[in-house]
Amino acid sequence: MSRSIDLNCDLGEGCGNDAELMPLISSANIACGFHAGDDDTMRRTVELAIENNVAIGAHPSFPDRENFGRTEMSLPLNEVFDIVTEQISKLSEIAAEFSAELHHVKPHGALYNQSARDRELAAAIARAVSAVDRALTMFGLSGSAAIEEAQAAGLKTASEVFADRTYLRDGTLTPRSKPNALITDQHAAVAQVLKMVEQNAVELGDGSEIGISCDTVCIHGDGVTAVPLAKGIHNALISRNITICAPK
Repeated sequence: MSRSIDLNCDLGEGCGNDAELMPLISSANIACGFHAGDDDTMRRTVELAIENNVAIGAHPSFPDRENFGRTEMSLPLNEVFDIVTEQISKLSEIAAEFSAELHHVKPHGALYNQSARDRELAAAIARAVSAVDRALTMFGLSGSAAIEEAQAAGLKTASEVFADRTYLRDGTLTPRSKPNALITDQHAAVAQVLKMVEQNAVELGDGSEIGISCDTVCIHGDGVTAVPLAKGIHNALISRNITICAPK
């Protein structure tokens, strides 16, 4: 049976390698200004996505440019609704300038990680996505509250796994503050992706495995190894006759 998988990447964050990464992926999560990017960056990134036939997604964040959106916050849920709605709407307006439409939404950084475990926060984000466009697909951590609350709100979802992060036994990502949270070796990242895509499993640090749902694979675009990592994963999937395409 033929298999397809989505490769997504966080772009428009000022890392300078968007043009190199775009041909290797099928979905782009574009920063909407609250943790990185601005209107001009969004326009350039949308144009790149269109040129490479890559699905355009909004990458909303807490208002935290100082810390790249990685500081956890406890905002009122109505404020979360407002900031997520504002960011998605802004990118949607910019995409419309190029006769393009948004395909998905993937929260960024602390907003993503908190919504993976906080159901009320996840539900507020899902309501915001629905308020802008109920046809949008919600990207969220595989097995998380974010996915479950988006589904409860009637949204399409894509369960996300990570090429360059290690996992804990409960299926969450190893915090960046912990040793061995990041995978920088290309061969290790490729092996992890193939296991997740082909076997719906991921290996933990002690050598044991847990099951995982895998609709889309994230490759972070903000590291020095981002491009070679993306090339290695892209080529490995193609060599195994796995089609790279955005979730329908």
